[in-house]
Amino acid sequence: MTAADLIVTGSVIRTADRRTPLVEAFAVRDGRILATGTLAEVSTHRGPETRMLDVGAAAVYPGFVDVHNHHAMAGRTELFELFLPASLPLEAILDRVREKAETLPEDAWIVGGPVSTTLLPTLANTATRMLLDEAAGGRPVVLVEDSRHNRWANTRALELAGITTGHLPADGEVLLDADDGTPTGVLLEAAGIPVQEAYDRSGGLTPEQHVAASRRGVEILNSFGITTFQDAGVSTDILAALAALDRTGELNAWVVSSLLINDEIFGFDPIGAALLDRGEEYRTPHHRPDFVKIFLDGVPPARTASFLEPYVADAVHGAHFHGETTMGFDELHGWLQAVAERGLGAKVHCTGDGSARLVLDVAERIRAEGHGIPIQIAHGQFLAEDDIPRLRALDVSADISPFIWFPGVIPEALAEVLGDRAEHSQPNRALLDAGALVAGGSDWPVSESPNTLEGLQGLVTRADPLGRAPGVLWPEQAITAEEALEVFTINAATAMGVGGETGSLTPGKSADFVVLARDAIAGPAEDIVHTAVVSTWFAGREVFTAG
Repeated sequence: MTAADLIVTGSVIRTADRRTPLVEAFAVRDGRILATGTLAEVSTHRGPETRMLDVGAAAVYPGFVDVHNHHAMAGRTELFELFLPASLPLEAILDRVREKAETLPEDAWIVGGPVSTTLLPTLANTATRMLLDEAAGGRPVVLVEDSRHNRWANTRALELAGITTGHLPADGEVLLDADDGTPTGVLLEAAGIPVQEAYDRSGGLTPEQHVAASRRGVEILNSFGITTFQDAGVSTDILAALAALDRTGELNAWVVSSLLINDEIFGFDPIGAALLDRGEEYRTPHHRPDFVKIFLDGVPPARTASFLEPYVADAVHGAHFHGETTMGFDELHGWLQAVAERGLGAKVHCTGDGSARLVLDVAERIRAEGHGIPIQIAHGQFLAEDDIPRLRALDVSADISPFIWFPGVIPEALAEVLGDRAEHSQPNRALLDAGALVAGGSDWPVSESPNTLEGLQGLVTRADPLGRAPGVLWPEQAITAEEALEVFTINAATAMGVGGETGSLTPGKSADFVVLARDAIAGPAEDIVHTAVVSTWFAGREVFTAG
């Protein structure tokens, strides 16, 4: 028998492999799962140099998989930007900006966030913009809002971006003061990109800082038991940082990057075909630039998502406004054809059921043409009932982000623009029953934390795992704890094209696993989130240890 480097034993080892969902032990050699089974079976691989790890009453799960996050953005925010808890009121935000300004040179940018979506109407006036000017002491300021799709900038930042009453960005929307008609600094979607570009012209981050941001993002993910993730929108700086980390042996995760076809919020350059041409430069053993990212709509609170039925009427949009997609059928079809020719997959951002239907219509054409590329509907929080069976039929996976719970800040904003429809989001039970591949993602740092245990609990209880507010969201769409574990392990790995490498404790796959203080999904669903991560292992190496 081949001798193992490591043998792991314990009272509960869940594999996320339906052929052998529970085992007593598994063996690891050269970073891969050598064998799983009973203790007697696996012990035949014990040699004189084999390390034995008995976790006792703790539980072992496959390393968690996050199909949708922005790891570098989160790392950058923690290391180099002004972090604002999303619940802060205006006065507290101004106080934080004032404190930060006192530590900076006179011309330094203040970049940070998030500010609450529900605060945007309060910010959209000249008087409030001037309060931000005063707090910053004349320094340029840009703060992202909690969806990361919109920004709030002060007067100096607008000046550096060239945004004036007579010169507004061609894309996105600049909210103007109702009295004087000047830009308030609230910038929706792509309207914020000129401000990002102005910041980048001032110097932005160095290559070393980009590496540090990615390293920190991965460290945080590892601390929550996550060993595989898909970054949902990358720049060449992020691609270079990930490749550099892997080449020095510091990338402690499988990473799939999503190359931007269009850029409605980030302000990255290059994007589109020019970025796709460069993707292969950054491929390393654990970093795979295998997907593209397409923004097909925006976010519902800003009425930039596309819906089949109109938004709640308001004075600006009237009673028949549905939102719109960034592309029509032909343009989206052309991009997916180009993606297929390159052998890549596509993650398509859809927060409305109208944009989701367009993806499925184009996918139907793509499949008829013989292209089998992976396609993900990212977010998929609103889907027409008739479209749910089409995901299975067209082999389109649902990238769900069950971290934005009801009730809360964003769901409250959804209810304001969608009415009762806001209570019928995330039809996860219906998706699974229809045979769709449902993959879990955090959308961190849009969500406050990438903690997979929050996602697991919420999928089962349909309630806020952290108890921030009472109530449940469409409880008929709850799934079982075992199904939820698959959503955040093998399903997510499969959706992002690395199911052959990781996502389950199966012989031949990478030895990626998390040790939890107890079997989180076996007890009361309300207690899942209170389970501690003891350690995280990637390719047979311990990459996080609690305490």
